[in-house]
Amino acid sequence: MSDTKSNNKDLVIDYEDISYQQETQEFIHKLPHYIQDYVISLFPIASWIHRYNLQWLIRDIIAGVTVGVVVVPQSMGYAKIAQLPPQYGLYTAFVGLCVYCLFATSKDISIGPTAVMSLLVGQTITRITTASSDITGPEIAVTFSILTGAIAMFIGLVRLGIIVDFIPAPAIAGFMTGSAITISIGQWPKLFGIKAVNTQDSTYLIFGNFFKYLPETKLDVAFGLSGLVWLYGVRYACQYLSKRYPKYSTLFFFFGIMRNGILIIFGTLIAFLINIGKSTSPISILKTVPPGFQAMGVPQINTSLVSAVASSLPSGVIILILEHIAIAKSFGRINDYNINPNQEIIAIGFTNIWAAFFGAYPSTGSFSRSAIKARSGVKTPIAGIFSALVVILALYALTPAFYYIPDASLAAVVIHAVSDLVSGPTYLKRLAKISLWECSTFVVAVIVTFFTTVEYGIYASVGLSIAILLVRVARPRFSTLGRIPLAGTDDQGYLYISHKHPSLGKKVSDLPAGILMCRVDESFTYPNSGYISEKMIAFGKARSRRFKTFTSKGDRSWNDDSNSETDTIRHQLPLLHSMIIDFSSVNRLDSSGLQGILDAQSALTKYAGRHVEFHFVNIIHPSIRRALIVSGFSDQPRYGDDHSELQNTEVLPVIPPSKDGPVILQNTRSAESSEQITDIHYAIEKDDESIITARSIPLPRDIYPFFHWSADEAVKTAVRTLQYRPLPENASSEKLSAGVTWHSR
Repeated sequence: MSDTKSNNKDLVIDYEDISYQQETQEFIHKLPHYIQDYVISLFPIASWIHRYNLQWLIRDIIAGVTVGVVVVPQSMGYAKIAQLPPQYGLYTAFVGLCVYCLFATSKDISIGPTAVMSLLVGQTITRITTASSDITGPEIAVTFSILTGAIAMFIGLVRLGIIVDFIPAPAIAGFMTGSAITISIGQWPKLFGIKAVNTQDSTYLIFGNFFKYLPETKLDVAFGLSGLVWLYGVRYACQYLSKRYPKYSTLFFFFGIMRNGILIIFGTLIAFLINIGKSTSPISILKTVPPGFQAMGVPQINTSLVSAVASSLPSGVIILILEHIAIAKSFGRINDYNINPNQEIIAIGFTNIWAAFFGAYPSTGSFSRSAIKARSGVKTPIAGIFSALVVILALYALTPAFYYIPDASLAAVVIHAVSDLVSGPTYLKRLAKISLWECSTFVVAVIVTFFTTVEYGIYASVGLSIAILLVRVARPRFSTLGRIPLAGTDDQGYLYISHKHPSLGKKVSDLPAGILMCRVDESFTYPNSGYISEKMIAFGKARSRRFKTFTSKGDRSWNDDSNSETDTIRHQLPLLHSMIIDFSSVNRLDSSGLQGILDAQSALTKYAGRHVEFHFVNIIHPSIRRALIVSGFSDQPRYGDDHSELQNTEVLPVIPPSKDGPVILQNTRSAESSEQITDIHYAIEKDDESIITARSIPLPRDIYPFFHWSADEAVKTAVRTLQYRPLPENASSEKLSAGVTWHSR
């Protein structure tokens, strides 16, 4: 709430104090409504299912079947990456596609097995089974699924989706790129039929051993390389033909989408033909895939399984949430709708809990299949059910045909799919121009993932991102400001800009003598309060002189490193009168920030030998203004009333003052009592006429003279108060700039 008063010329603004009791009562009154909205928000399908129609159904069937054709071969290939039999990829695909529509806020997302999550699961299974032979891969996968799902669902239910905002896009792109490179190199031996390479080694070892054993290439290479040529050839041919013949672009699109299925069909047929009459296959094939849901049942979770997968849970949850939310937001921006991150986290959490009962491993949103789904004209999340029906058809009717699927063909499908996850040189070059820090995060994620595991790559990128964020908060930009006169104005105005501005810095002139201005480009809180305070003190001392000149070494403070030469140089500088702080970029101000401002004011007051006024410009929120009022910055001594001994020394003392020590006078004037100090307030005429509806208003003025709505007004106020300062002892020898002179009272 604000209190606006006006007279003929001035618009003076004050704010009412916030009543926390009233806010609490309003919250309790609205609590039943909040609970109702919360429960309804858990099932977004209820908000649109009543509008479902035949046209939507047709579009959803087309999109669902299209995605289903793609997901079947991809899921079997990803299951191999996860060190699981291929049917587990189909189990994972089915549950994600079927359940997601109940909780979805994105129509485009296709949940199922993904490359990055499959790689993490595979590395986790390898690590655990190597250390303990009595634990199987499917048991680890199911435990991993139910635990990551439970954690994700808890995060969504308590609305902690904000945590995903602390991890930047370059970090996500980094470990996804590293994972894609790792997966692609891991598929090379299968693509060439080389069995001597251990694909569970680190990526750099697989890379080296691949070339070492390249002479052992088998017939599989014919299926693998021809498959890649087919997949990329069809993609680029369809893109070219769609541009050349726009009339048939839809036909070319759907044909291009079918390229995975066509490759698997013809590869399987050729493999079947070359195996006729042979007891041993000349190529590596998929072999038996059990029909139906063979692993369905209540998950058997025990402490040994939980402790075994515990170290991988953080990275699993990060991938589960980040990959999904990043993809959902991307398609939301492209197709002009908003997603609810918390609800999406609930969706993937519930999906993975439910998937554990089908024997599935963790799943999340897939970028490639979501893109296909969007391009296919999907209208609602129900399309996922039709994709799930295709998976059921594959599980119950097509498993005998899966026996002869060449592993090299599946490897080609996987390499083709994950290549889209790689952020190439163009991305890296643009990122470097935007931010070298974020570029370093991306590079670190890729390198760590390549040489170790995706788990360590995630930890490295996320840890580095958070460290960079903390450094930026703790060490914000601090700018010292000057001004440039503006032409073409009746009342001379100024542009206030940094002395170090790359273009206008040379034209910047100083403010009137004894008046300084600075800007803090960050919230003023406990991580950076000391740093900003030191910057303000250093700025004030560098641009002004000390009031007291020490005559002997014994009178000098122990931490004062000045000398006669510096004292002589500084003697030409003016005494500091006021410091103007631009608060336009300060969104938060806590007690430590207030203490930092007070420390700077106290230090500069002692240095100047008189009270230094602190003026605040562009205070953007009433809570910041209220904090400054409570701390006494609204009723500072003025007009030469330099009672510096009444200054607050601490806003909120961490250690209470000693009862046996000297009495420290505190400025105990509160915000309420400050209104009675008429010598520091502007006169306000009582006027009940409101001008809120006026098209134009005069520049507002705050009821307190140390808070300003423009830098020009702050400088003018400081100049006026400077003219009423008492005459210093050495004023006769001091030269003041900007037409400001000393006046005796």
